[in-house]
Amino acid sequence: MKLTPGKLAGLQAVSDQRGVIAAAAMDQRGSLQKSLAKERGAAATGQDLEEFKILVTDVLCQHASAILLDPEFGLPASKVRHGKGLLLAYEKTGYDAQTPGRLPDLLDVWSVRRLKEAGADCIKILLYYTPYEKTEINDLKHAWIERIGDECLAHDIPFFLEFVGYDAEGGDEKSLAYAKKKPEIVSGSMAEFGKARYNVDVLKVEVPIQMEFVEGTRAFKGEKAYTRAEALQHFRDAEGMTHKPFIYLSAGVSNPVFIETLELAAESGTKFNGVLCGRATWKDGIPIFACKGPDAFRNWLETTGVENINNVNKALKAASPWYEKFGVKSIKELA
Repeated sequence: MKLTPGKLAGLQAVSDQRGVIAAAAMDQRGSLQKSLAKERGAAATGQDLEEFKILVTDVLCQHASAILLDPEFGLPASKVRHGKGLLLAYEKTGYDAQTPGRLPDLLDVWSVRRLKEAGADCIKILLYYTPYEKTEINDLKHAWIERIGDECLAHDIPFFLEFVGYDAEGGDEKSLAYAKKKPEIVSGSMAEFGKARYNVDVLKVEVPIQMEFVEGTRAFKGEKAYTRAEALQHFRDAEGMTHKPFIYLSAGVSNPVFIETLELAAESGTKFNGVLCGRATWKDGIPIFACKGPDAFRNWLETTGVENINNVNKALKAASPWYEKFGVKSIKELA
């Protein structure tokens, strides 16, 4: 694997001094709007989203290597990121529930060229994916990712692909049955999108287990999908599916659960390369912003929010530099 100058510069921009990606995520749109409205008991506006993102970015970027934002409501926040790296999302929020297969779509008035002009160091795409979906649906998704990979290649900017698994048979993703399927879904997705044809630079992946179903963890809720030893092996098996750098997403779990998840990844010996962590740091502040306003939310971020992100940073001591996936011992060897 060779890295072009633009891709190398982009990856350096979103990494810390160790070459670990310790990034915060704040590209939620539809889900954030719904959560704010639910807490407030009244509609949340685009201005609410902009203000929320500005506050999160201003406070948490002081403790992160980069921030992931969306170009729809996040560009004002990108101006207060304290010189840290910027990833911009390129996909529309959510998916059309009326169409089978959770098919993705790109933002209408954006392109990789435009995102780069808006200041992006890296491009991020979210894709709902399972290897067990119908071939004709996955074929559409594969071609879609190939196009985006080629677009990022043409503009010499890193491509971060986030894939979120689901049950192709329509089962509940929070169930014990899905927890048992999840290791294969994550591993299969990593194997697919690590292929050279997609030109993905960093895989943003779910952990291959559901913590509340791991026997012997603090998060365990009584129903077992895996023993601790089996869970550790699932981490190792997933890692073995790709030679690409990969980072973990927090998938909406609480801060203590995400920290324990990263501890489990460390215990497994997995060479993960960082995180893009959103809701595990700021989710509990949603009711404060919605009901008490921006000043109270800032106070919460500066105390609890900072504590949450520092917990993640401590857990990231177990992460490995992404450049080691290229078989080198320092970034200078790639230049």
